[in-house]
Amino acid sequence: MRRLGLGGLFVLGFLLAGGLSAAVIADTLPTTTVESTTTPPTTTVTTTTTTPPTTTPAPATIAPRVSVAGIDVGGLNEATAFRLVQAAFMEPLGVRAGARTDAVSPRQLGATAYVRAAIRRALHAQSGTKVQLVVAVKGIAVRTYVARLARRFDRAPVDARLLLREGKPFVTKDVPGRRLDRATAAEQIVLALHANDRGPIELRVKRPAAAVARNGFGPVIVIRRGGNHLTLYRGMTLWRTFVVATGQSAYPTPLGRFQVVVMWRNPWWYPPDSNWARGLKPVPPGPGNPLGTRWMGLSAPGVGIHGTPDAASIGYSASHGCIRMRIPEAEWLFNHVEIGTTVFIVAG
Repeated sequence: MRRLGLGGLFVLGFLLAGGLSAAVIADTLPTTTVESTTTPPTTTVTTTTTTPPTTTPAPATIAPRVSVAGIDVGGLNEATAFRLVQAAFMEPLGVRAGARTDAVSPRQLGATAYVRAAIRRALHAQSGTKVQLVVAVKGIAVRTYVARLARRFDRAPVDARLLLREGKPFVTKDVPGRRLDRATAAEQIVLALHANDRGPIELRVKRPAAAVARNGFGPVIVIRRGGNHLTLYRGMTLWRTFVVATGQSAYPTPLGRFQVVVMWRNPWWYPPDSNWARGLKPVPPGPGNPLGTRWMGLSAPGVGIHGTPDAASIGYSASHGCIRMRIPEAEWLFNHVEIGTTVFIVAG
């Protein structure tokens, strides 16, 4: 019984040992699990995706040969290009009116340039693009400046003047005026600002002529009382000289500058308000009329140039203040002068 017991114990021990080894091996192998799976019905889901717009970032520098208002900004960054164009726009505008030159800032003219927008367009422009600079101008500011410039520039024309120099007529030169064409000047300035042109621009000037020109002077009479001569000039050019009679010492012909104010053919003679004519009656036209056939009354009261039937008095101081001429010569003179003709009477 003891042997059997020992043998049985041996076998039992062996089996136990084998079972342990199997258990260890089984624990060290990977475990695979198989499951029974039920597949649910398939559902198709459509998803709409909104793609945001693609924004191309501005390049760091402007493409080559791009210009803004004629200023090359190619290769520059935004800040540098802005400063360059802004500085160029703020340069004074030169304006010239005749020989006068002025400079005015765009700010004074109410001009504003949209430089930032132009530079941003330039950043996206292709090489060689010419970008326009948009400029806004206040018309009232331009017109105010033009009016102020015109007040300094405008000059009225100067008429020629008739003088007596060394006993002869002398006519000064007429000088045309100058007047700024304000409407055209304002338009020129606005166009220059829009084009970023700093000139100087030549403003349009009008030249109004003088009312009295030097070459427009007609007849001029110079009477030399002491020499009893009447000389007719065409402007400053000697025309013809006559021997005349002038006033007696008691009734001297007045000295000074006068004009012909009345011209009569075949005049009546009326006695003047003077002691020497007291009691005399008017004389009608015809032979023996003290005035002859022509009367050229002067702006000196009661004094005139006229013909005389008393040719023997010519060359002497024999009249009562008037200037006597031979009748044919008085008629000739009458046909070559006019109302307004200047008459200088001098002592010599």
